[in-house]
Amino acid sequence: MLCWGSSASGQLGIGASEASVFEPRSCCMFDGRGLKEVACGSHHSLFLLHDGSVYASGSNSCGQLGHDKGGWRPELVGALDAQKIAGVSCGQAHSLVVNEQGQVFAWGAGEGGQLGLGAAEEAVRVPRLIKKLCEHRISQVMCGKQHCIALSKDGQLFVWGENSSGQLGLGKGEPSTLSPQPLRSLCGIPLAQISAGGDHSFALSLSGAVFGWGKNSAGQLGLNDEQDRAVPCHIKFLRSQKVVYISCGEEHTAALTKEGGLFTFGNGSRGQLGHDSTRNEPLPRRVMELMGTEVSQIACGRHHTLAFVPSTGLVYAFGCNSQGQLGTGLRGNAKSPLPVRNIQPLCHCRIFIAVINSESLDSWRMKLHDNSDSSITNDIILLFSSTACWNASFLDQSDDRHFKTNPKVPGINFNAVRLLFEMLMKPSFARLLEQATKSFESLLIPQLPCSPPDVEAMRIYLILSECPALQDSKNYISLTIPLAMAILRLDANPSKVLDNWWSLMDCEVFSRLVEMYKSIVVFLLTGGKALLMPVFLESYTSAALRLLEKLNKVNLKVHRVEYNHFYIPDISRLVDIQEDYLKWFLRKADIKMRYPPVQGSVTLCAYPFILNAQAKTTVLQTDAELQMQMAVSGANLHNVFVLLTMEPLLARNPFLVLHVRRNLLVSDALRELTVYNDVDLKKPLKVIFDGEEAVDAGGVTKEFFLLLLKELMDPIYGMFTQYSESNLLWFSDKCFVEHNWFHLIGIICGLAIYNSTVVDLHFPLVLYKKLLNVSPTLDDLKELSPTEGRSLQQLLEYEGDVEETFCLNFAITREYYGITEVKELVQGGKTIAVDKTNRKEFVHAYLQYVFSDSVQEQYSAFSSGFLKVCGGEILSLFQPSELMAMVVGNNNYNWEEMEKNASYKGEFSASHPTVKMFWEVFHEFPLEKKKQFLLFLTGSDRIPIHGMASLRIVIQSTAAEEHYLPVAHTCYNMLDMPCYQTKETLRHRLTQAVEQYEGFSLV
Repeated sequence: MLCWGSSASGQLGIGASEASVFEPRSCCMFDGRGLKEVACGSHHSLFLLHDGSVYASGSNSCGQLGHDKGGWRPELVGALDAQKIAGVSCGQAHSLVVNEQGQVFAWGAGEGGQLGLGAAEEAVRVPRLIKKLCEHRISQVMCGKQHCIALSKDGQLFVWGENSSGQLGLGKGEPSTLSPQPLRSLCGIPLAQISAGGDHSFALSLSGAVFGWGKNSAGQLGLNDEQDRAVPCHIKFLRSQKVVYISCGEEHTAALTKEGGLFTFGNGSRGQLGHDSTRNEPLPRRVMELMGTEVSQIACGRHHTLAFVPSTGLVYAFGCNSQGQLGTGLRGNAKSPLPVRNIQPLCHCRIFIAVINSESLDSWRMKLHDNSDSSITNDIILLFSSTACWNASFLDQSDDRHFKTNPKVPGINFNAVRLLFEMLMKPSFARLLEQATKSFESLLIPQLPCSPPDVEAMRIYLILSECPALQDSKNYISLTIPLAMAILRLDANPSKVLDNWWSLMDCEVFSRLVEMYKSIVVFLLTGGKALLMPVFLESYTSAALRLLEKLNKVNLKVHRVEYNHFYIPDISRLVDIQEDYLKWFLRKADIKMRYPPVQGSVTLCAYPFILNAQAKTTVLQTDAELQMQMAVSGANLHNVFVLLTMEPLLARNPFLVLHVRRNLLVSDALRELTVYNDVDLKKPLKVIFDGEEAVDAGGVTKEFFLLLLKELMDPIYGMFTQYSESNLLWFSDKCFVEHNWFHLIGIICGLAIYNSTVVDLHFPLVLYKKLLNVSPTLDDLKELSPTEGRSLQQLLEYEGDVEETFCLNFAITREYYGITEVKELVQGGKTIAVDKTNRKEFVHAYLQYVFSDSVQEQYSAFSSGFLKVCGGEILSLFQPSELMAMVVGNNNYNWEEMEKNASYKGEFSASHPTVKMFWEVFHEFPLEKKKQFLLFLTGSDRIPIHGMASLRIVIQSTAAEEHYLPVAHTCYNMLDMPCYQTKETLRHRLTQAVEQYEGFSLV
């Protein structure tokens, strides 16, 4: 052991009577005895040996030596003979030690409460146990001038003593305390090390987050000001530096990084910061003179700093040297690092950088495999009871990734988390898993705060989500739902952090999380009434749905799973969707129900992402029926008043009736729809073709839509451009019809949805995106015009010289009737070349032109017509693809299901010979012929959104002879068919009927 500096009270332990030692001198007292650690106070020192014994020397004015012998040489602290001490620390005139069992003993000056014994005593001369800490296994203790900090094995921080400058961190205005108090403001952060200065304190997390509090008169907290802090503050400047050790002087602080960089800040009046100046530094600043060397160990005295460089074996010192404390042999202060004299290169010297409060996964794994360790159960239970330990146990060590923990990087090794849980799922560890589950339920989850102190304290939310016990239905009520509630309680900023972390999850993990909470919703809807009181059922159901909503919002941004992954198909079976919608509608309308709702205040329509297309269609149809009833009721009520006033000409029709002629269909439809107002459009639709006696039970309406849209889409009008590659239509940017024609098409599409009719429109998905305010993407152009889309994709991916290869500028060339026009995508676009730096902007501008700018007036007219009928919040329930399926149906044909759901009338049955022949012939038809039959029978060749199951056809026998053709009643999806005797006759007659079909008629 080498020592130097002030020796006026014998604190160096060398027995010399001289006041100061200016160069390192050897102390032979512990030669061959295994000296483990030394702690220095203002005028005394403690020496810890490997055998756990403690020696003390120096001033004993307040009993700080713990023995009554002279202080010139180190003497054994006999009162600690029965203890095996693991750590020591010295304050100005008091001492602390912690034994291997985590118990803390204190002695010396205690007038400020710094001994933590519950009373202020001027001097305690024999070590005493701090009883208030006996319930906790303390791993580190640190003494300030008159205050102390202790860190427990499970990550809790305790403080006591003087608090005049906020050095206890308990909050503004909090008094000094005579006994240890928990510092809850850092709860959950996996702390690695603590340090105390004169009147300030520091804590360091495992991933390099530094927190400081207390006196800041010289900037010793590194917060870029000189204001004291009564609560721990994050030193953001050091977050990215990978700090692994903190040491404090009286009014300055030093931080050591993993790469060996040294930062200092605070009081620099004696050069103790090493920056070749005596200025104070309120922000951490690197000691430049030690750049290029790797410092591995640091220590701060009252006004000086030491740093050890293992590559050279040299110890460097800077700061105050009034008592020779720099060991340089010189008499003045040093503002820059100087090597300490007479020290041989110390090749094997190393720093004990951090006490990790939770063992690594490898350690747990070894203990779990080696079940002979009797302490393993208690150790793991300790882990289970501490949020900080969980947050510390699964750090991502690859490329020091955990040091980069931030709102976008959780720093967790998820494979390690899963491995531990897989081990605990084994039958041999069933008791441990049960203990873990109980700990989660009674301790961890209830204590999760609304505002965690740091991102490192938030890892627990991801770790717990991996626990298999949460996926067990028997733990839904006690674990999984309370975790959801804790997540939903998070304040705005930590909630965003969790969203960011979720967005980085593997698709499989994210999917599993979604499935878990979907299962909970089904569980609660299935058996919740029997298990829970209504108030709890409502609360729990709401929590599960809101958490799914939070996950869905994340998924909308990062697309971890398909949107339909959130669907809960069982909803339609478990809940009356119509009743649920009515409750939601009334609540949105702020109307109180006369009777309490069956499901409380939770309405599933408020969470449309869980409803599949069929459920949403039911909702839309319910809304349409509701609006129709309201419109009809309004008309009927008006008519009652009309009768009373004897003004029959003012009567209103409760139906939206359209009188049209086949040969003037478009002009008649325009004329008819123009005279109706928005309320009339909400009425049930009835179509009457001039000169035809058909009663519209649905079939006439189907045909009306079919014929009208077929004519409107005729190229002769030039309203739409047909893309030959995709056979899809888009608005033409050059057409010669009035915009009210586009308005009419919009109304027609809205009426089709509103009246549950599938129409044949060859628009791409992007139309429905725009109706739902979803921005078009390059994929939409690939669907509409594959060649253009692929070309733009190649432009985005090209690695070479974009400008030279593609020769593009921010303009687009279009041909109209043989005339070439150049349209600028941005102002001055002809002169702006497309290169690597702006190609994304070019693609965005190109899409904006194709889908918006060039067809703005046409689309606006269309959308205003559509939204006039189908606008409102109900539309927001749908995804674009679902809305598209509502309008045009889908082509998910399942012909066997159609046969299975068919019904029969007259003498026909499923076993009748003619029926059997019919299905044989039908199944032998090619796909196009089957679609023709569907068009012939139902008025559309596409399937309603509910699928084939909803398409129930009826086949009815007739007395007609075999030379008659089958006849379709489109209104009822009914086929009248003679009893054909041969398969060939049936095939011929059915083919004739299908191919000759045009128009609507009644038999």
